[in-house]
Amino acid sequence: MNFNPKNKTTNIILLVAAFAIVSLILWNTNSFFKKFKEEERFKMEIWATAQSELLQASIDDDPGNLTIKVLQNNTSTPMILVNKDGSIKTNNMPKEVASDSSYIQSKIAKFSSENTPIDIDQQGEHLATLYYGNSEVLNKLKYYPIALLLIILLFGTVIFFFFKTNKASEQNKLWAGMAKETAHQIGTPLSSLLGWNELLKTEEINPEITKEIEKDISRLEMITDRFSKIGSLPKLDEYDIVQETQDAYNYLKLRSSKLIHFSFVSQVDELPVLLNHSLYNWTIENLVKNGIDAMKGRGSIGIEIVQDGKYVNILVSDTGHGIAKSEYKSIFNPGVTSKKRGWGLGLSLVKRIVEEYHNGKIRVLSSSKEGTIMQVSLKVKT
Repeated sequence: MNFNPKNKTTNIILLVAAFAIVSLILWNTNSFFKKFKEEERFKMEIWATAQSELLQASIDDDPGNLTIKVLQNNTSTPMILVNKDGSIKTNNMPKEVASDSSYIQSKIAKFSSENTPIDIDQQGEHLATLYYGNSEVLNKLKYYPIALLLIILLFGTVIFFFFKTNKASEQNKLWAGMAKETAHQIGTPLSSLLGWNELLKTEEINPEITKEIEKDISRLEMITDRFSKIGSLPKLDEYDIVQETQDAYNYLKLRSSKLIHFSFVSQVDELPVLLNHSLYNWTIENLVKNGIDAMKGRGSIGIEIVQDGKYVNILVSDTGHGIAKSEYKSIFNPGVTSKKRGWGLGLSLVKRIVEEYHNGKIRVLSSSKEGTIMQVSLKVKT
């Protein structure tokens, strides 16, 4: 992957700009909250003054209309007025809790933590203490920054996954294009090899030589066919899963080291499954080759075919070094490989062939220091 300093600088600028915008919004919200709280405090001090005049008027004469209007105008801020004789009056609170002393005491403690109580005095005499909480609007405003951050986080997550999916789609198109181009490039020399082999047959040479050349040409044709199918939906036909698996298995067995012990077991003699012949063979070959690589060319490779209801399980086992449990899923990601020169595409392609093209499942059934068992599950044709 090429490093592009321009893209990195752009990303940093966007990140700083986003951080600055969020910080500005939070700062502005906090400033507005403080200002609103100060205004509410001022309003409550006016209410306390009106209450003081009301208490004094009850002794001397009737209160003025302005005092009554100020007291009646506050309908949003919850208040508890504790008179000097211990009597309690609530305002903008449920009437049914006015007689619940434990509830009132808990609210007094809460209001005291939210706002400093206001003492109501008249001519040096303490008349009452006013405890008040935050209004409903102020409480909502307090949680506004959290809601804002959650919304920003949500949009950020959506955008992240959008670009991630878009990037993955572009990569898939790139790999598909490279695969098709590879198939196209192989096709030209392959046609030439077919012609030269036919020419060799007319010469007085050992027929076994041309026969072996034909096998290799056939193999190249299969590889070309595989690459040409990447990126497009392949045709599925009915095949015997036992025979197809054994054919792919035997091909590798004949061309592998004598230090590797091969075994093949099937619990059924024949089982019809919708397959793409070349792609399924590619799957088995990849799994077997991975097992051989894990064993470093010495050990045992086995395949077992087991029918499980409507599905057939193809178990590919090896006696390699094993896979860490934390890597059971990540080994199927593109680029993940334990080989020094590997591209990490083998198991990624296998997963795509099995799950996307054949609607099957592939997973690491078990793994330890004694070896690994990979399981491919395909639906049986009924």
